[in-house]
Amino acid sequence: MSASSPTVAVPPFRGRIGDDPRSGYYAAPHRYRLHLSPTCPHCLQIAVTHGLLGLGDVLPVTLLPAVPDAPDGGHRALRPLYEASAHLHPGPALAPVLHDNWTGTVVSTHAPDIVRDLARRFGGHGSCLLPRDADEAYAAVERLCEQGVNATAQRAGLHGGDHAERDTALTTLLRALDVLELRLASQEYVLGDELTLADVRLWVTLVQLDTVHRHHLDASAVHRITEHPRLWAYARRLTAHPAFGPHLDLDGIARRHHAHCRGTEAAGAAVPIMDWQAYAGRRAPEPTRRSV
Repeated sequence: MSASSPTVAVPPFRGRIGDDPRSGYYAAPHRYRLHLSPTCPHCLQIAVTHGLLGLGDVLPVTLLPAVPDAPDGGHRALRPLYEASAHLHPGPALAPVLHDNWTGTVVSTHAPDIVRDLARRFGGHGSCLLPRDADEAYAAVERLCEQGVNATAQRAGLHGGDHAERDTALTTLLRALDVLELRLASQEYVLGDELTLADVRLWVTLVQLDTVHRHHLDASAVHRITEHPRLWAYARRLTAHPAFGPHLDLDGIARRHHAHCRGTEAAGAAVPIMDWQAYAGRRAPEPTRRSV
């Protein structure tokens, strides 16, 4: 695990929203509430998905502090929800949380499941962010983001380790960015000509790459990362979208990173890849989306 990131706990709750009342948890207006800290990449992904689907009136969101405020690294406000769902829950009360107001219990703390359920169970009468035939392609983008970008950026930024291992990690990272650059050469979005959950996942990954991982890379590595013009133009375009940019809390991300970081800041910290704030304030045209 990178010194720049806190330990990732196994999600203690993995409930799913079903498609009919017999499933126990099913989609119903005002039944659930999301508890999110958008400085966390998992929460940011959920917040953008929630915005794209226009769920503000049927699934309210409670925003949590940018930096977890409990001594164990969790959120104090979430502790009662965890305790009501699992007596004497032993770990920290982490975000994200999808909470069921009817039963008073936590449905899920697992971000990948939550975003899929938002798209499939709550988004069925509007925009389709996860077409039925896109599951495999979406999973491939998830793996590319997590294993090809996040994990390798963390390894490439580890100081005091083996130099060859860091070089190998950087090569793998650049190869993943090359794949994404090539995709965007012939299509508007990462899975084609329509915006999907895969774009949300990739955008959050690019935010993390620039605002967190970059601080532990040398300047040469950061310059090589910037040599993907289509990818970063895509990031700017999405940041200008009203469902993306407004959720960015750059100061909060920086404070969260420094609160957890145990790594050494490198020369790349002085070489920002993109001015996220400048594009977050702009307006971009709504993408064309497929209807269910």
